[in-house]
Amino acid sequence: MSEIYLAGGCFWGMEKYIASVRGVLSTQAGYANGKTENPTYEDVCHRNTGHAETVRVVYDATIVPLDFLLEMYYEAIDPVSVNRQGGDTGTQYRTGIYYIDDSDLPVIERSIAELQRRCDEPVAIEVKRLENFTPAEEYHQNYLDKNPGGYCHIGRDKFEKAAGAVVNPARYPAPDSQGLRKTLTKTQYEVTQNGATEPPFDNEFWNSFRPGVYVDITTGEPLFASTDKFASGCGWPSFSKPIDPCVVRELPDASRGMLRTEVRSRAGNAHLGHVFDDGPRESGGLRYCINSASLRFVPKEDMEREGYGYLLGLVK
Repeated sequence: MSEIYLAGGCFWGMEKYIASVRGVLSTQAGYANGKTENPTYEDVCHRNTGHAETVRVVYDATIVPLDFLLEMYYEAIDPVSVNRQGGDTGTQYRTGIYYIDDSDLPVIERSIAELQRRCDEPVAIEVKRLENFTPAEEYHQNYLDKNPGGYCHIGRDKFEKAAGAVVNPARYPAPDSQGLRKTLTKTQYEVTQNGATEPPFDNEFWNSFRPGVYVDITTGEPLFASTDKFASGCGWPSFSKPIDPCVVRELPDASRGMLRTEVRSRAGNAHLGHVFDDGPRESGGLRYCINSASLRFVPKEDMEREGYGYLLGLVK
């Protein structure tokens, strides 16, 4: 078992969210790295004790390595916000990663550096050794389990996403633009980096249904499984869902005189395509319409050799 302490705004939502991550064994809400011993909630809120609302996390690093756990933590916070998360403001709501094992610090620093590459503003997450931690009052523990309608600054859809997370983005670092120009074809580069669209019915995977996984052409991060691919008749590869709900980003797109939802990859931030609500109802009703040029296919028989063996159970 390993242990880390994560501050990310109101600890009600953060505890519920982190507890949803596969491999997390236990959580405890509390107050960390303040100026006084054994503070109460009233002290932290009204007496300037300097504590951060923090969640103690005990986890199995063989299931969820620290770099993976930190990536999941970033999913639930605004990493550039100072002393504010959601509608909560004040130093008690600051973001922070507090460690007790010195060997964790290089992992944290590498993770923060990679996060900074993806952010336009300075990352505001405090990284310090844990100086003190006081468990919060009992009514704060597992608060949202006891009060399902209670306040939460974290979108509740993220709890389900956390529970379904199986892909560690830290394993798939994004190359720089110059590197991509050397490794991608012109079409692949234009699609993934400039949002171009390839021709329908004239692309590599629109009519291919071999067992395997489809990975981001820029990073290798697995995105879709053949199990969820279906013939939509649109002329591009179509999937009912991603392999892990966290591996794609969905953004509003008002280009070309239409209102659509763009789909981008998480680790590589590559343009993939768009998602529509005209997919098979029995599979959730969504159609992820993806450019073949943004994907690389790994056949089922090659998945173990290429490092995707942990996903074999998702390919039928």
